[in-house]
Amino acid sequence: MLRIVLFLLLIALAATGAAWVADQSGSVTLILGNEWKISATLQVFAVALGLLALVSVVIARILGEVWRVPGRLRRARHRRHSARSRHAITQGLLAVGHGDVAAARQHAEAARRHAPDDPLTLLLHAQSAQLEGDRDKAQHAFRALAERPDTRLLGLRGLFVEAQRADDVIAAALIAEEAIRLSPSSTWASQAVLGFRCARNDWGGALAILDANLEAGLIEKAAFRRQRGVLLTARALDLETRDRDVARASVMEAVRLAPTLVPAAVLAAKFESEAHQVRRAMKLVEAAWVAQPHPDLAEAYAHVRLGDSAQERLRRTEALAEKTEGHVEAALAIARMAIDAGEFARAREVLVPLVEDPTQRVALLMAEIERGEGDNGRARAWTVRAVRARHDPAWTADGYVSEQWRPVSPVTGRIDAFRWQTPVASLSSHPEVMIVASSLEADMAEPVRAPIVEARELPEPQPVCEPVQTLLLEAVRKTEGQVPLQQDNVEPEVVAEAEAAPKREEPAPKREESEPEPKREEPPTVAPPLFRARPELNKPRPIPAAIIPIIRAPDDPGIDEDGLGDEYSDQIGVPRAQAGGWRGFLSRWGG
Repeated sequence: MLRIVLFLLLIALAATGAAWVADQSGSVTLILGNEWKISATLQVFAVALGLLALVSVVIARILGEVWRVPGRLRRARHRRHSARSRHAITQGLLAVGHGDVAAARQHAEAARRHAPDDPLTLLLHAQSAQLEGDRDKAQHAFRALAERPDTRLLGLRGLFVEAQRADDVIAAALIAEEAIRLSPSSTWASQAVLGFRCARNDWGGALAILDANLEAGLIEKAAFRRQRGVLLTARALDLETRDRDVARASVMEAVRLAPTLVPAAVLAAKFESEAHQVRRAMKLVEAAWVAQPHPDLAEAYAHVRLGDSAQERLRRTEALAEKTEGHVEAALAIARMAIDAGEFARAREVLVPLVEDPTQRVALLMAEIERGEGDNGRARAWTVRAVRARHDPAWTADGYVSEQWRPVSPVTGRIDAFRWQTPVASLSSHPEVMIVASSLEADMAEPVRAPIVEARELPEPQPVCEPVQTLLLEAVRKTEGQVPLQQDNVEPEVVAEAEAAPKREEPAPKREESEPEPKREEPPTVAPPLFRARPELNKPRPIPAAIIPIIRAPDDPGIDEDGLGDEYSDQIGVPRAQAGGWRGFLSRWGG
């Protein structure tokens, strides 16, 4: 609206000026020297003056455009180079994303030609070098990024990754320290420094990093309380024998921050018990037990009062088990205390629901019960069974199994990564394929060496938890009964050894003296089968036909040939090569 008003005012002023010039009389005379004299009316002079101004503006505009032509050419060339570089960088990063090494290298070279100083060009060169596996070139590119003020943190991040890949722990720690000095809010740098300080048992430095993360908003309040409790527990465990006052203060704060943390509750209960604060110690253990039953908690609860008899410890453990009735750890805790008290019947009673599919701890407890009742044969049988039993829960983090709790995962460096759970290696990897090892025939002359077979129709053999010493039978059974091994999958020596084995003859049926002897037909010579099938496996199931090898789990102790003597093997009826190293197993799991 305002522009319209101003436009109308300008038109009115122009019209007023034109009308005033038209009303004026007279002329305008321009004299140039003595020879030139130009005379015109005022109206003609005004029109000529306007045309001269218009021509001057047009000429000035043309000269200005000509003057700006070189700059425009330079800017157009820069835009073309920038567009080509952006296209090369985009396509190069996409090639890096889907793993095309040749395309990534080609686009990186194109980006370097068009935009050598662009940070994204350096990043593309670094990532393409990483994709090729050229660590020197990748480090050179990341070092160039680290020297620029605007990309310094990005370069340090890349150098940190390369140092980790080269297993250079010292360089990785120094780079992470430099990165956190430049940017305290950097998540990867704070996590890396926190992991390095925990690895050096620098719990004070780790707590300082954790406090800085809370101030920077990198961690929530609940997670901060839990992680601080974990670090304080680790410091208390480290100082338990050196500085008990600091250890006690640390673990008491840890219990307040994380009351369900098992190691914190156990250590705090120990300190309270030594201070004759039995009721407070029992409350600490009970709070952690309800959240996560654990054998260490049951042990601490049973020995919370020093000098109690075994019967008193048993009654106290039964009271604790009532809080989580039906839990496996509750039954195992009662059985443990009952054995210590000599109540073998009570221990057997609580273990009855668990003996059908026992774990290693259940089998070892049953062995102790049998040994306490004087049956050494059954005790040895349960001990051998423990070697092949299912694994019990253990402290596990990122696939790593530890005998003791740790505050940080040794694989990823995460705080509070360890959980009390069954290790993955002991779980069945093929639920549709039941792999069973059967005993050899009783009349075989010698134990047959297990053949080495190759998996078929499976992408990759998977580990199984039981350390079975003989390899397995055919997965698909067409008929019931025993199925011989396929000779194309078995070593020729094993087939020859099986064929050379003695044949089993069935006793002839009794007949009357007057009855003529029937003509006997010679049965075909068939080698005795090496494996015995289970009836439940003879049902038709959609299982691919394959002979699958058993691969020992990473935590399997294997066979300890020196662990069992010939006398022991003869007593239990198991060949020495199949008996297993139960003494080594007991030393690992602590009975």
